[in-house]
Amino acid sequence: MTDAARRIWDVSMPVRNGGLVYPGNPPISISLMQSIAKGDTANVSRLDFGSHTATHVDAPLHFMAGGAGVDELPLDVLIGRARLIAVPDDAMSVGEAELRKHDLTGVTRLLIRTRNSAWLASGDPEFHKDFTHVAPDGASYLVSIGVRLVGVDYLSVEQFHSAEHRTHRTLLDHGVVIVEGMVLSEPPPGDYDLYCLPLLLAGLDGAPARAVLIARG
Repeated sequence: MTDAARRIWDVSMPVRNGGLVYPGNPPISISLMQSIAKGDTANVSRLDFGSHTATHVDAPLHFMAGGAGVDELPLDVLIGRARLIAVPDDAMSVGEAELRKHDLTGVTRLLIRTRNSAWLASGDPEFHKDFTHVAPDGASYLVSIGVRLVGVDYLSVEQFHSAEHRTHRTLLDHGVVIVEGMVLSEPPPGDYDLYCLPLLLAGLDGAPARAVLIARG
């Protein structure tokens, strides 16, 4: 495949005023502070939103007091070969049994497409509390096989309002980078080059990111 033929998929959620957020997180507010239409010399916008807005990366600090901030995450994990798998629409969680159905030999970056992606792709404004999530035993299995990055297609990798946050803690405690809010409905399952760079926000628990997949030759 030539460079010109290497397709690029943008798998990011747009950050838009009033857009979808996880319940309890800060709302997204975007407003013009300077406006050419009102006589200013330039358009300048004000952005107000949380660190876990739209497509974003979780840092260990998110669930670990004194953990590394998003600015300390290794770039060589956020960039590189990734495997995209798809699970059936009737799967309400992704555990070890589901993951074992896929050949993940040598995979260090895993992206999981579920029924959630259809909601994100459509711009559905409703937050679905029953979104498909990664079960704690699935997180433990991914750690055991050496996965270093997990990408999911809703605003959390964890079951809604989980009391113990076992999935997050299992992954983050073992240095696994979590990318949430990826729109994975369009690219077919397979191997890609992933580029996912969070904003360089010093010492924060997470940051929005632009994530793209490039088809491998």
